[in-house]
Amino acid sequence: MDALVPAYEKLLQDPEAEVRTAATFNLSEVAKTGAMVYPAGWTGGDSDAGTGDGDDDEDAGQRIPVAMRLVNRVMQLTEDDSENVRAALAMVATDLAPILGKDVTIEQLLPPMLLLLRDSTSEVRLNIISSLSLLNDVIGAELLTQSLLPAILDLAEDGKWRIRLAVIERIPLLAKQLGKEFFTDRLLSLCVGWLGDDISSIREAAAKDLKELTALLGSEWSVQNLLPRVKQVMEHPSYLRRMNAVQAISLMAMAMDVYSAQWEVLPILLEMHCDPVPNVRFNVAKGLGMVGPLFSNSVYEGQIVPILALMKEDSDRDVRYFACQSSDLLCATFDKSNKN
Repeated sequence: MDALVPAYEKLLQDPEAEVRTAATFNLSEVAKTGAMVYPAGWTGGDSDAGTGDGDDDEDAGQRIPVAMRLVNRVMQLTEDDSENVRAALAMVATDLAPILGKDVTIEQLLPPMLLLLRDSTSEVRLNIISSLSLLNDVIGAELLTQSLLPAILDLAEDGKWRIRLAVIERIPLLAKQLGKEFFTDRLLSLCVGWLGDDISSIREAAAKDLKELTALLGSEWSVQNLLPRVKQVMEHPSYLRRMNAVQAISLMAMAMDVYSAQWEVLPILLEMHCDPVPNVRFNVAKGLGMVGPLFSNSVYEGQIVPILALMKEDSDRDVRYFACQSSDLLCATFDKSNKN
């Protein structure tokens, strides 16, 4: 390894970007070998031909894990001219954290990770966000939030919608890592705010996120923290926001216990059937078709059927269509259940 590691380091500095990229992709694999090597620039005795047992023992004492030697290359790679090299580094660099341990990770690995989070290339930032869990496991959620959360918040409001989407997709993981209390205080408003994003893909992903957060953090948490915020969105002048709030609340109900869905979500959903905009109303019809099977036959017949009956007579044909579709679906579901 004393000959192989210097050769590998030369590949990391190769004039060709393609070679540097390929070498960078293998950074964590080399580090995981656990080999003991001499520090870069070490000028001690010849490791191949010691002068005696004492000299060999002295030389061996100078050896360090290969990961300790390679981590010094990480900062150099963050400044590489090639975005492909930096993107490759962002994918594998956090794999070094469990090998290096907490102290070395904080001192030597965390600073270049922060630089990658603010890289000008979106792929680099996406790759580093995807691998934050390994850092969390080593340095702990508290230090992770202090060091990385500000950068994540910047990315969450990035002008490129694909960057925002990538952050949204990782929100449940962040909630799990950061803890319920911290997440509620620092990130929850941001999650609900995405329901009003200008990009439809962002709004749809935000609605799905709220369902996943409900499943992860529990019905009680969702009723206390998410539901009031989503209800506020339902009162927004923009019909797009109201429509996405209806979609979100329907999805949230699917992740709740039946009691919470029936008493906390269903009344809100039913109330929205009289929204002045057809797009909102037909999403209510679709939502009722989605959540209806959660409830008992008495709730279905006493609360859902009357509203769908009204919506089947709506002046808008799309509302009538989705109301009929949900009505037929629920009728078949409950008929089958009653027969069983």
